[in-house]
Amino acid sequence: MLQEIKDKFKELYGQDPLVVRSPGRVNLIGEHTDYNGGFVLPAAINKEIYFAVAPNNTNTFRAYAYDLQQEAAFDLGQVQPSGISWANYLLGVIAQLQKANYEVKGFDLVYGGNIPIGAGLSSSAAVECGLAYALNHIFGYKIPRFELVKMAQLAEHEYAGVKCGIMDQFASMYGRQDHAVKLDCRSLDFDYYHLEMADYRIVLCDTQVKHNLASSEYNTRRQECEAGVTLLQRHYPQVKSLRDVTVPMLELHQEEFESAVYKRCTYVVHENIRVEEACQALEQGNMKTFGEKMYASHRGLQHDYEVSCPELDFLVDQARDMESVLGARMMGGGFGGCTINIVKLDALQEFIKQMEEAYKLQFGIHLKTYVAEIVDGSSLV
Repeated sequence: MLQEIKDKFKELYGQDPLVVRSPGRVNLIGEHTDYNGGFVLPAAINKEIYFAVAPNNTNTFRAYAYDLQQEAAFDLGQVQPSGISWANYLLGVIAQLQKANYEVKGFDLVYGGNIPIGAGLSSSAAVECGLAYALNHIFGYKIPRFELVKMAQLAEHEYAGVKCGIMDQFASMYGRQDHAVKLDCRSLDFDYYHLEMADYRIVLCDTQVKHNLASSEYNTRRQECEAGVTLLQRHYPQVKSLRDVTVPMLELHQEEFESAVYKRCTYVVHENIRVEEACQALEQGNMKTFGEKMYASHRGLQHDYEVSCPELDFLVDQARDMESVLGARMMGGGFGGCTINIVKLDALQEFIKQMEEAYKLQFGIHLKTYVAEIVDGSSLV
């Protein structure tokens, strides 16, 4: 595909491009903790988007979306959201650069990749980070990597209309081969943890369902978490988010909570602890304990945070019965999407076969699976 994108660029624009790759991501553990100022543990994976790019000495940005076989052109003197949804992710990045007083000259772009759309692997963040990285390089802006991450995030907020946290763009830009990166979503401090993945692979099992609760329930969860913080602040003025809350604090004031709010807060406080414990397990090279934390995370998401669904629960239950699986849980917002599984390499094909058969039997749906390896963040090819 990389060669095809380079060939397409030459065919359309008649010159040799610079090529950048930008990966999607998984989140190993730490779900719904980001907007609560907590910890997440993502990793960049080898599902990537490639960008062939070169200056064109005009004031026009010309783009070709390889996967869609669509092209468009935009005047860089009047950058604004367009009616072309795929182009808005790119225009959003240009707008952020211009806002920060960087001159964006005319350039040509062909981009495309193998990140499955709708599987929760953050193809949008990969697009934003990849273009930001490429423009920083060809125009010599010398913008620090972390500033590029923030620009990519704001591009998503302002041009795609999605008020995402910073995890997706951060993981795409800061990924490191064979490592997960623990990000503190409040201070934005981060640390790398080595994953002993020689004998294992990450397998994503895509339910192929998206229950329409996802967006409304997401907003409700945020409100419930905020309600819990407000209640606890009466007793503990130092509490700014659920990140500051301990299990004893919650237990001491349980009677004062609405039942649903108590469950949501309990999940988030325990999930932050699980991320810390999972990282300790990685430091010790203890993948078994790491997998157990993933199962515990799923139970919390299922019973306390209540964002799972029958399809996700079924897949995790199936995985739990297999000796070849270290850990499994739902990943992402919930109510559909993928489970993430850590599977022994020598049992990979058998795992996929069993999961596909069981899922088809139970729901009549063909399960999609993606095998992922952990790679570096955005870089030149």
